[in-house]
Amino acid sequence: MEKIKNIEKAALLDLAKEITVRPGEVASKTLAQNEALSLTLFAFSQGEEISTHSSKGDAMVTGLEGKGIVVIDGKEFEVKKGETIIMPANVPHAINARDDDFKMILVVIF
Repeated sequence: MEKIKNIEKAALLDLAKEITVRPGEVASKTLAQNEALSLTLFAFSQGEEISTHSSKGDAMVTGLEGKGIVVIDGKEFEVKKGETIIMPANVPHAINARDDDFKMILVVIF
């Protein structure tokens, strides 16, 4: 059974090029999903968001392109390419691309 899917293996990859921003959408591409881990690429069109919610797992966001706003328990953090932030389990959080298109990788550990 394939552990990581939807992406080339044994090759150098630019993860930002593995997903495309689509106007008016939040696009996602699942790379791995099981009871312990979720690994997903996201591409936010400017102005789009994932509204406030919480997760049972700790979630790590790493910016791949553009700029996104991560809101954790009401506090805003600007995330750019190469920057990472952890959204703790069971704490309300949201992500938006208020000023720019934004691509990120999300790793959630359950």
